Amino acid sequence: MNQQRLLNRFLQYVQMDTTAREDAGAYPSSPGQLELGRLVVQQLTDMGISDAEQDEYGIVMGTVPGTLPDAPVVAFNAHFDTSPETTGRDVKPNVIENFDGLDIILSGDKTKIITAKTCEELPAAKGKTIITTDGTTLLGGDDKAGMAIMMELANHLMESPEIQHGPVRLLFTCDEEIGRGVDHVDIEKVDATVCYTFDGGAENMVDVETFSADMALITFTGVNIHPAIAKDKMKNAMRAAGHFLAQMPTQLSPENTDGRDGFLHPYVIEGGVASVSLKVLLRDFETTKLSEYANLLQELAASVQQDHPGIQIDVELREQYRNMADGLVTEPRAAALAVTAHENLGRTAEQTIIRGGTDGSRLTELGLPTPNLSSGQHNIHSPLEWACLDEMMEACQVGVEIVKLWGKEKA
Repeated sequence: MNQQRLLNRFLQYVQMDTTAREDAGAYPSSPGQLELGRLVVQQLTDMGISDAEQDEYGIVMGTVPGTLPDAPVVAFNAHFDTSPETTGRDVKPNVIENFDGLDIILSGDKTKIITAKTCEELPAAKGKTIITTDGTTLLGGDDKAGMAIMMELANHLMESPEIQHGPVRLLFTCDEEIGRGVDHVDIEKVDATVCYTFDGGAENMVDVETFSADMALITFTGVNIHPAIAKDKMKNAMRAAGHFLAQMPTQLSPENTDGRDGFLHPYVIEGGVASVSLKVLLRDFETTKLSEYANLLQELAASVQQDHPGIQIDVELREQYRNMADGLVTEPRAAALAVTAHENLGRTAEQTIIRGGTDGSRLTELGLPTPNLSSGQHNIHSPLEWACLDEMMEACQVGVEIVKLWGKEKA
């Protein structure tokens, strides 16, 4: 495998702005995703993958031909887009070789410091090669680390016909960060027995369980009028929204939960006197809990509406994704062989849970079992984000072992 090639691709990818836009009416939601997809198709074609193509939705697929007859098709997935929580425009990656393990003051904003206190994985990267931002943008390791890993894996397999494996399907999606990554994926066209997302943190983890997730759009409708003549006429939607937020249970917030605890997370509020929209994430490992959270929001809306005569409050619920554990039971080899792949490399894999979701959650729900694998990401969605090149190389090696193991299985 070629570590420099892996690094070069990663640096190329992160410098392309593919920030997802939740308010966009198109799929993909940003033009940079289409641009990056075209680049990936060209690179796949250049390495000899003849069926590489980008469809009308920007989704890219290609296949590394198998070297074994009748072996199961194994798919790998990563996504083009980056989180809208921090800008991904004008990313200036900083490569640190033989990292000293100490706190890092970022060059573009010296108030931004990556510390061991805020990122416990940092000291363990001592002696390795890491890539940071300059502190003014995110890095985009989520999920361009996964993209680069998949591309190096594919390149290595194309250069190594002696490796015994079945067909390897490569799937690159758009808008994962805003919950739309799998909206236009044709599962029948993927035609795989199993899939793995390279979209996890750190190293040596196999994510086998995610949150189940819904989103609530809560609309507060009031009446606006000039404040000089507002007495008994104005109905201020902002006041009702503020009351609603103040009444949300703080014990169910992300700030006060961890482990297997679920939460309600208000994360976007927009509007004025006449109308306010509030978006709230509903998350829990137990899907049935989402109904309880939805009922709580409905009851709170009714109570606040009663306290603010003339204000109309509507709660619209949107399903997002479901716990991948619910679907992985149909194909126990998916996680088991990923664990064995680590063992074959002399490593110990930890089967873990994600307090979030991946494209794998949706793919599994659609019938394609898809655990999530580590890809060397750290401090994601933040200007303090960094990635570890050594861990990305390890992920490539895990991918090779996985396809070798599946080559010995039956579909």
